[in-house]
Amino acid sequence: MNAETLPTIFVALMALAIVVYAILDGYDLGVGILLPMTPEQEPQRDILIASIGPFWDANETWLVLAVGLMLIAFPAAHSLILMNLYLPVVIMLIGLIMRGVAFDFRAKAAIAHKLAWDRLFKLGSLITTLTQGYMLGAYVTGFQTTTLSLLFCLLSAVGVSAAYCYIGGAWLVLKTEGELQQRAIAWTRTSGRFTALGLIAVSLVNLWLNPNVYDRWLQPPLLMFVLLIPATCILAFVTNEVLLNRLPKPKDRHCGLPFLLVALIFVLSFSGLAFSFYPYIVPGELTIWEAASAPESLSFILIGAVVVIPVILLYTIYSYRVFHGKATQLRYY
Repeated sequence: MNAETLPTIFVALMALAIVVYAILDGYDLGVGILLPMTPEQEPQRDILIASIGPFWDANETWLVLAVGLMLIAFPAAHSLILMNLYLPVVIMLIGLIMRGVAFDFRAKAAIAHKLAWDRLFKLGSLITTLTQGYMLGAYVTGFQTTTLSLLFCLLSAVGVSAAYCYIGGAWLVLKTEGELQQRAIAWTRTSGRFTALGLIAVSLVNLWLNPNVYDRWLQPPLLMFVLLIPATCILAFVTNEVLLNRLPKPKDRHCGLPFLLVALIFVLSFSGLAFSFYPYIVPGELTIWEAASAPESLSFILIGAVVVIPVILLYTIYSYRVFHGKATQLRYY
């Protein structure tokens, strides 16, 4: 493979890892934010935690994979991005550590302290989503430090947190039943409306801040084709709203459709982002070819990627197959 093709392959693999991470770790972060916090709701919290228990730690594998691919395949971009996002990355890692510690300690702590660890898990989830949204906003604005850029980053932080709640609520619609499922439907409906508003606001501000993005989206000859992305996204939001108003159905039919529709919205949103900035890996700074490692290095790394990524996909699919079905009360033996 030549020096033109290899960076394209690796940026596609990195994009795959980011999208899968956003969907899989996104729902368990969303569940963490949605945890009800009153003492009498402890049984519901246990079921919510049980719904993500077998998966949440492994879901973060995709974040490690994405960062690893960037470090190895695009070291110049990795350095530039971390140089500008060092502080939010550290805060995000603190949030992830808080979640990990709280998840383990809630099962071992005295009953009187269990609520405190649940609160820490919720706080860690919120810190993680807010910082990820902030970093996405900073990336989109090209790491500008103007007041408008900062406001955009804050808007992105809130929007990403709402999106994670949206997919987290949809996951709970799939994994719970009865009264808790009814609450999950309400959570999903509310967070979906906030997500839609946030996505529209972020898209409009992005078009305003980045004239090149405006030209790419709204100029012929690709205009009619690329507008299928937002059109399909809007259709998915509307379909999900209608579906949630009709759930639950007898025998729990269609309970998995909200999650699939939200996952589709995530894929479409990231596709729109990729279309907006390709071939730049750092908007306005570096293209994928400028940031790529030597072709010889990429050829060697590709061999490992071809082995590792299918293995991760297979054990992810296997774990979800093994632990399918409704979540039940946690039991520790």
